[in-house]
Amino acid sequence: KQWYQRRVRGTKASANEKLMLASIFHSLFAIAAKISPIEQSSGIKELHTEKFTLRCFQTITGVKFFVIVDQKQTGCEHLLLRIYELYTDYVLKNPFYPIDMPIRCELFDQNLRKVIEQVERATAYNSATLS
Repeated sequence: KQWYQRRVRGTKASANEKLMLASIFHSLFAIAAKISPIEQSSGIKELHTEKFTLRCFQTITGVKFFVIVDQKQTGCEHLLLRIYELYTDYVLKNPFYPIDMPIRCELFDQNLRKVIEQVERATAYNSATLS
């Protein structure tokens, strides 16, 4: 559960699958930053496929947060900024958190769940009003 894991089609990604996805994305991000014609490129910010969009936010310290959402989902940048706020409030200010280690902070997890639920409710409401 690196970040809040939602059930998608009744399945949940294993710890190995999450680690593999993060490793692959990190590698693609680094390659994109190196081969970009723009100097000081920040790498991949958004990746679109036929089924989903992957959106990334990199902090000034190099920590990357990414979300995988349906293509119709809006407000991803706001969500990523909110996750970063939670990270700074509950993880970085925690004197017992070892930097560069997996996040194991119950307050962070609880508040992250609340934020994701708010986004899901807002998305469900917007979908219902558009139908």
